Amino acid sequence: MRIATFNVENLDTPADETNPSLNQRVPILKAAFERINADIICLQEVHGQETSAHTSHNPSRVLSALDTVLAGTQYEHYHRAFTKTQNTPYDKRNLVILSKFEIEAEYQYRNDHIAKLSYRKVTANPPEMEAKDLSWERPILHAKLLLPDGSKLHMINLHLKSRLASKVAGQKNGFSWHSAAGWAEGYFLSSIKRVGQALETRILVDQIFDADPDAKIVVCGDFNAAPGEVPIEAMTGAVENTNNLNLRDRVLISCSRNIADSTKFSHLHHGQKNLLDHMLISQSLLTCFISAEIHNENLHDESLPFSYDSKYPESDHAPFIATFNL
Repeated sequence: MRIATFNVENLDTPADETNPSLNQRVPILKAAFERINADIICLQEVHGQETSAHTSHNPSRVLSALDTVLAGTQYEHYHRAFTKTQNTPYDKRNLVILSKFEIEAEYQYRNDHIAKLSYRKVTANPPEMEAKDLSWERPILHAKLLLPDGSKLHMINLHLKSRLASKVAGQKNGFSWHSAAGWAEGYFLSSIKRVGQALETRILVDQIFDADPDAKIVVCGDFNAAPGEVPIEAMTGAVENTNNLNLRDRVLISCSRNIADSTKFSHLHHGQKNLLDHMLISQSLLTCFISAEIHNENLHDESLPFSYDSKYPESDHAPFIATFNL
């Protein structure tokens, strides 16, 4: 069984001077999907396209850009779960799970296990007089799959908050910040959101283990964090951190440990190789884990040579694939 995660980067239909057309992207993405050859694939940044029935009060969208990419591939008729708002896909950055196996149930969480935080910005101009709600921008997508042997597989698809600094009123004009402190607070807020999403994911994982100590769990997606950083440490729950051997069976293992350092990257920025896309698995899956791979041979540096990485028809993230013997 092959499981993959792939940030397809702003998959949409429009084309302009900075964005390639969908027709330009389709053959490149289709080839990437066919090479991935996954039984289950988790996608990030799949945009929704408005239908003729769409209104601001009653939104109606479909994933037609994704359908165009998948047409004629093995994934065309896979079972599908995706994030929703008012029972329709979000406008931007949907999470999608495509599965050869039946999807028994699907859920999404956004501040369901953690109430919205309260924070008062200290560099805002004009100053904030009272704290305001701070919530995640994207939900967590959770699908329960029915495997051929009758067992259940919990697939959790994530797109954690980016490293870009969050908005602070009066501190930014276009791409330029008015003060280093303003940028620092925006960066701090993004970090809170990213770690908060990771914490909510870990709470979800613990709830699954509470119901089934031997649960098969895969947590994957674009974490916008490197190995060893707080979001990943929070989700893995290593015994070295908890200092509790009784929690060993609940530790999640990173499949990237199986990949050589020379090829262990899924993103390039200013020449720096980064591993931002991950797959974490439960101990019950480690016994049948064979290998992991990252298809980064054609990965471009998203910061160069253009100011807008959307000029490239490829994604700026490489697919991450893990193979299991079930």
